[in-house]
Order: sequence, then structure tokens, then C-alpha cells
Amino acid sequence: MTTIAIDRMEELLNQWLWQENFWLPSGATWQDVGNDTIEGSRRPLPRDLLLTLPLALGFIAVRFVFERVVALPLSRTLGVCDRVRARAPPEPRLEAFYLQRKNHYSQSDLLGLEKHCGLTVRQIYHWLRLRRNQDKPSNTKKFCEASWRFVFYLIAFVAGLISLIDAPWFWNHRESWHGHPRQAVAEAQYWYYILELSFYWSLVFCVSVDVKRKDFKEQIVHHIATIFLISFSYCGNYIRVGTLVMLVHDSSDFLLESAKMFNYAGWRKTCDGLFVLFAVVFLVTRLIIFPCRVVYSTIVESLDFFDPFPGYYFFNALLLVLQALHVFWAYLILRMVYKFVFLGKVERDERSDEESEGEEEEEGDGAEEESCWEQRKGPLNSRLVLLANNCVFNNLTHQRRNINSRMPKAR
Repeated sequence: MTTIAIDRMEELLNQWLWQENFWLPSGATWQDVGNDTIEGSRRPLPRDLLLTLPLALGFIAVRFVFERVVALPLSRTLGVCDRVRARAPPEPRLEAFYLQRKNHYSQSDLLGLEKHCGLTVRQIYHWLRLRRNQDKPSNTKKFCEASWRFVFYLIAFVAGLISLIDAPWFWNHRESWHGHPRQAVAEAQYWYYILELSFYWSLVFCVSVDVKRKDFKEQIVHHIATIFLISFSYCGNYIRVGTLVMLVHDSSDFLLESAKMFNYAGWRKTCDGLFVLFAVVFLVTRLIIFPCRVVYSTIVESLDFFDPFPGYYFFNALLLVLQALHVFWAYLILRMVYKFVFLGKVERDERSDEESEGEEEEEGDGAEEESCWEQRKGPLNSRLVLLANNCVFNNLTHQRRNINSRMPKAR
């Protein structure tokens, strides 16, 4: 009896989740999806996506080995240096408070800790500052993370370009919709899809341990939208246009990661050159090719082959979310280009990690007082100089008047 109920529930779920009028154009059925298979091709089946989860765990394991066997020695070879930070002395109460609140605490919280820890508010604040500096990611950690992404994006871009260079829809985007959804999927494009989706799943799984950047929320939205987009396009057999979307994104990502690697290594000229190249490729691919060719094909040209249906709107909505993120990142990149062109250098990555966004916090109270004195000393010195100049000018004027008053008497 229980088995029959479970089978009935599964049947109802499948009927609700895989409604043909949502996923497919009018008149198409699931039997039509990829039924024009030829030798060496596949039919895209939703259950194929289950393979991406164990592959994502495999990516995490490969990354763990890569960062320690390849990236770490490479960072030493390129001269990546880590700043030595003073460690906070062990204080169990303060440690528990820090782990619970991080940077979100008020003056009243510090006053409450003062009563329990036997330390002054100034000492507590100094301890929290040292503890916070300990959690800041090192340049070596950031270098290893960037090098792992660089390797994957470079391999994905080269492999994707090789698999698509002879495809008719690579040159004529209207071919992406000819015969949809009965198009067969080549073996190379199948693995391009599966591995790309597995990699993005691995990024989501590692989001809690990766370096957090200023665009952390936008990155999460990007990863989720990409996973939904790849999964939906695979199930609905939008694989031809989906491979174009992935290729456009991979074309600039490896340039950004390589620029980060040389930035962490201190190779400023190489970093600036790679960043300029990345900015050009990003702006051309994400603000011109992607919206004017790919998105235009999915929104306009596809209607020459089928009428709009719910899946059509959902797929294009995800593409527009990606395009909105492209505009946001293009704004950050153009800010950096402005600094590079008009100021002669890129001061810092606009998408750099939050913890290292500004200079390191001073690790001693004397250093804090010294920095405050340096800030006040500039205006004070200028006022002293002005006052001294006025005094000298007044003395000279007074002496000149005395001389002039004595001249008639001398005559």
C-alpha cells in the first residue's frame, strides 16, 4: 500500500514538474526532444544532470590537490608575499564574542565585555582588531584560488571553441533554432555542458570558504542564475544557444583570473596589461556580442520557428538577469579603466575581497594615535606656517615704517 502511494506521488510530481506546455513549444512532446539522434550524439535527458553533483565533489577534490601541488609552489616561484600579522592573545570570552558577532557590535557590547574580561574598552577593541586581521585572507590563498579558476576557464574556453568552431550555429545563430527541440546533442557538447554545470556547483559548495569580495551577493546571484540557466536549457534542449552563452562568458574570465594572479605576485606592469586586455574582451563580449547577437537570437529570431510559451519567457528572463550583472561589472571595470588611463595606474581591483578592501588596520594603539596625529598635523602645520609668515610680514612692515619716520628728522 505504501509503495503504491509513493509511486502515485512520484507520478503526480512528474506530471506537475515536467509539463510539456511549460518546457516545450506548442505541439512538441518529450518524445520529440533530441529524437534526431545520429551516431556519436545523445538525447538530452533531465536525469543526466544528476551526474553533475558527484562531479562537483570531484572538482573540489581536484582543486584541493591542485592548490597544494601546483598553485602553492607557483606562488613562491612568482614571488607572492604574505604580510606577517600579530596574533591576538588567547581570550576565551572575547573569542566566543568575536565568533558570534564578527564586526557587528556596539559600544554597549564592549562595555558589557569590560565587566566580564577585566580589560578596558580600549584593550578589548585592540584585541578584536588583531583577531579580525588574523581572518583576512593571505595573498597566497587568493593566488591559489585565482590560479584554479584560471586553469578551468582557460581549458573550458579552448575546449568549447574547438567543439563549436565547425558548428553551423556558431556562425549563424538562426541555426540554433532550426529543428528545435528535435536537435541531437554531440558528445563534446554534452560534456561541455556537464562539466561547466559541475564547476558552478563546486563554486556554490565552496562559497563559505572562498575569499569574499565586494560583489559577493552579485556573484551568488550569478552562480544561481547560471545553474538554473544551464539546467533549464539542457532539459528543454536549448543546448546550441547555451553553448554560445558559456563560450562568451569563458572568453574573458580566464583573463581576469590571470590578472589577479600577477597582481597578488606584485607584477604590476603584467597585471595592468592583462587587465586592459580583459577589459576590452569583457566589454566587447558582454555588452555587444552577448546582448546584440545571443540574446537577440533567443528573443527575436527564435520566434520565427515557434510561438512564445512559458519556457521561452523563463529562459530569456535568466539571460536578462545575467545581462544586468554584466552591466554592473562593466561599471566597475570602467571605473578601473578610468583610474588606469587618467591616474596612470589601477589602484586596486574594484571586485577585490572585502577584508583587504582598505589598508591593514593598525595593530597597536600607538600606531592608531600616530595615524590620528598625522591626519591632524597637516592642517596644523599649514596654519603655523601662515601665522609665521604673517608675523615676519608684520615685523618687516613695522621696521619699514620706523625707518620712514626717521628719515625727515635725519634730513
